[in-house]
Amino acid sequence: MPSSDNPPQRPTSRRVRASLDQMHGRLLGVGAGFLVLFGAVGLKLTFATVLMPMAPEERQIAPQVPQIPKSDPKGEIAGDFALPEVHRANIVDRNGQTLALSLPVAQVYANPMEMIDPADAAKKLKTVLPQLDEVETQRRLSLKKQFVYLARDISPVQEIAINNLGIPGIYFEPGERRHYPLGRTAAQIMGSVDIDDHGVAGIERFFDHRLNTDRTPLRLSLDVRIQAVAHDVLQAAKDEFQAIGAAAIVMDVHTGEIIAMVSLPDYDANDFGHAPPDARFNRPITGMYEPGSTFKLQTAAMGIQYGIIHPWDKFCTIPIHIGRFTISDMKTDHFAPWLALPHVLAVSSNPAAAHIALDVGAKRQQEWLRSMGFFDRVPIELPEAGRPLVPAPRNWGISTVMTVGFGHGVAEPPLSIVRGTAATANGGILVKPTLLSHAVSDDTAQSDGPSLPTPATPDATTPGGGHVQPVAFRPSEQTYNEDVPVGEETPVGPRVISEANSTLLRKMLRLDVTAGTAKSAESPGYFVGGKTGTAEKIGPHGGYLKHVNVSAFTSIFPMNAPRYAVYVMLDAPHPTAKTHGFVTAGWNAAPTVGTLISRIGPMLNMFPNTKDAAKIDSEMAIPLEPSPPPGYRPLGPGNDPGDPRAAAAREHAEKSARHALALRDARNG
Repeated sequence: MPSSDNPPQRPTSRRVRASLDQMHGRLLGVGAGFLVLFGAVGLKLTFATVLMPMAPEERQIAPQVPQIPKSDPKGEIAGDFALPEVHRANIVDRNGQTLALSLPVAQVYANPMEMIDPADAAKKLKTVLPQLDEVETQRRLSLKKQFVYLARDISPVQEIAINNLGIPGIYFEPGERRHYPLGRTAAQIMGSVDIDDHGVAGIERFFDHRLNTDRTPLRLSLDVRIQAVAHDVLQAAKDEFQAIGAAAIVMDVHTGEIIAMVSLPDYDANDFGHAPPDARFNRPITGMYEPGSTFKLQTAAMGIQYGIIHPWDKFCTIPIHIGRFTISDMKTDHFAPWLALPHVLAVSSNPAAAHIALDVGAKRQQEWLRSMGFFDRVPIELPEAGRPLVPAPRNWGISTVMTVGFGHGVAEPPLSIVRGTAATANGGILVKPTLLSHAVSDDTAQSDGPSLPTPATPDATTPGGGHVQPVAFRPSEQTYNEDVPVGEETPVGPRVISEANSTLLRKMLRLDVTAGTAKSAESPGYFVGGKTGTAEKIGPHGGYLKHVNVSAFTSIFPMNAPRYAVYVMLDAPHPTAKTHGFVTAGWNAAPTVGTLISRIGPMLNMFPNTKDAAKIDSEMAIPLEPSPPPGYRPLGPGNDPGDPRAAAAREHAEKSARHALALRDARNG
């Protein structure tokens, strides 16, 4: 019998012990497993953060950390920076200089129903927003409404400061504000945006859709350095001659790129809403001015290109009487009765130009001007581009032919004159002016603006000169070549003048500076050529204003290898002691162009060539009075198809024939 001191061990106790031992083993196994896992994680972290750290992915930090700026001494990527909080793209010049950008701002609004103490809230808000009307703000915060605006376009710093005030019922709405860091620079070109960030004028309006859908900076053809110099030179001329307005244009004659375009007076682009209408008026593309004698270049060009006149032909300078009007030169001009074509352009004779126009005739004159784009708005990426003022074809009689021949009776924007001048000198190609840099691809330059007429490809040319029918602009036949490589310097567009005739016209334009009315435009080493033009202004009630003129000079340089067109116009300049009482373009617009070319030439990487000046001038020379070829009877005394009396007789005969035909049709009808 078992002893009471040593009772037998129960089976249940053994099972409990065994279970506990098994649990301890499992816990040790789990602990060992966790130790291995934590060791692996620790080892991985050591490799990832100490031994072999990995750079974070851009998507992990982009929302919080802006990109580190790259070294960019040439300004190649300067315009590619955009704040992540804004959506409207920047606008930059051809070198990447920012012309327009959007800055993040906030709108402050409140829910008055959540206000505890409107007076205290208004007082606190005043400490952050000094311009705030505390009394008005308190009144608004006391309204029985759920939404009231308190302030617009506050800075992020002010937003943080207001948020730190801890006022219940105050909220913020994110937004952006357009800013133009260069102020007046190209203000009329840039335009502006409204409160909802939609373009209302200029580039901002024309490319509104593009700027709001593609954040890639819009790169313009403008060069702010050239723009600034053109502004300074033009402002100085406007002040010196007390003009009421002025315009200047610099354009690449091969690509049509506008390098600078200035209109004075101007304004700060950041204050568009308060700028007077006269300052917002973009004279180079909206202003319509009679071109005056600058149009004589077109008269000579069409006569030469149609094969009707030649350099050795002579034209009468004797005043022409039409009814109660007389076409004559200035009283101070004492020309020979007959002048050869180069001499006509050099001294700018009105009657002689009228004779040339009559030689060409009304129909071909209209065809020529239409083919050169003078009948339509100039194709440029600005909605303000206006349509020229030209007579109706039914009113294009003998008097219109003659007056248009020397630049009266039509009104054109200055950019149209520049475009036409470029075509006479660049080899005969009518290029399409543009404010977009040629580095911009087509898909980054889409707009909602009005479509631009693009040149139609000519179906026939005569490279050697002679009679060529110009090809008119017809928007329905748009075949403009947009696939030209960037930097290509071969002009693209319809050929309107043969290369041989373009060379001849360049020589005559150079003659205007070396021996004609534009001697003051000479810039040594740049071989400037061009044509002066002075036209009387038309008064507000019609009729010409005596002694109130528009003076202009349209030019190309260097004339031996044309690259840039430069144009200056002064509206209603006054005479000075230096001009000896004259207000014609040779005394004011021409010297302004000479000054401008001398200053911008080196900036355009073009330096004066004085070493070869004698040789180049010899190659560009053309006599004022060229001799006709042997056996050729030149136009002149006894051989003058442009005699106004003969033209009037022809016109009368044509009218009589049309009238007789109309009567016959009426009887038969």
